[in-house]
Amino acid sequence: MSVSFRRIGRWVWTVFFLLAFLVSSFLFYSSPSDWVALLAKNFNLQSREVIVLVWHWPFGHPFELTACGSRFNIHGCHLTAEKELFSKADAVLIHHREIATDCSNLPTFPRPPSQKWVWMNHESPSNTEEIACLENVFNLTLSYRQDADIHMPYGSIVMTEKRPTVIPFKKRLVCWFVSNWKPQHKRVWYYKELRNHIRIHTYGLPFGRKVTESDYRLIVSSCKFYLSFENSIHTDYITEKLYKALKLGSVPIVMGPSRQNYEKFIPGDAFIHVDDFESPLGLAKHLQHLDQNEHSYRGFFRWQKDHEVSLTGIPLQNACYTCDYIRRHPERRTIKQLYKWFWDDTELS
Repeated sequence: MSVSFRRIGRWVWTVFFLLAFLVSSFLFYSSPSDWVALLAKNFNLQSREVIVLVWHWPFGHPFELTACGSRFNIHGCHLTAEKELFSKADAVLIHHREIATDCSNLPTFPRPPSQKWVWMNHESPSNTEEIACLENVFNLTLSYRQDADIHMPYGSIVMTEKRPTVIPFKKRLVCWFVSNWKPQHKRVWYYKELRNHIRIHTYGLPFGRKVTESDYRLIVSSCKFYLSFENSIHTDYITEKLYKALKLGSVPIVMGPSRQNYEKFIPGDAFIHVDDFESPLGLAKHLQHLDQNEHSYRGFFRWQKDHEVSLTGIPLQNACYTCDYIRRHPERRTIKQLYKWFWDDTELS
């Protein structure tokens, strides 16, 4: 017994000395002002409002700045678009689309030492302009990417109370809404091949069939399957095309990152992936089989019994979540390889 206690004692002392070494090293290699400032900043953020300055209105569209508490239960946030508050802001939220190619419209005021600049972007690398002056500028990333500092997917599947599955009445087999039509897109080629084997109800400006938002909801709900085809294929780039179809009671047929990537966000039996088939003809035959097999089709809705779809409230939710992140993470760093992190997407196909 005494041998066991001695071993435990040695282990405890080893852990103690290791922690003491790490703490003393931090204090030795960091100036007292650094760690005192960090502790003071952390205490200060917990006891007052966090100020987040929205530097540009995303896509030029203003949004509500006072609803973090009522919409997302995030309190103690002061969202503002008043540039006069720059020197007091804890964070500056900057949307990539509005940044000038020479960065001339970024803040030029003296930058407070503890202030964090947040790079916000929901577009894929294929649709995001590379701007040469962004390295060593930002402190945090906000993106659909799972490895962003502030992860903001386009939507999510969340737990809810158990409920009966409700499938809307169907009168169309396959539907597709599209606005961004480019012949070089993989989804355009796939659609042209698929339509040779199965009827597809198409909507949107490229087809001369623009519809209202209410009509969109009614149409998608009436479709057994919906083509949730992304305009480019990148890791984690899974947009509202998927989540809206799920929410409206249609089974999404996805084209985007791998099935494994999709299954990190939604159940594997809630969707169909084009990569599961050797060709559009194989997919068409599978859809025709499901159209004749109600039991198999209803299996795509099992997730509904205790889950529901939550759509991300872009851009307000981005700003509110930024506030929450800043309050919980007073530490500061600089992003030195933004280009490598975002644009070098090895899973691009």
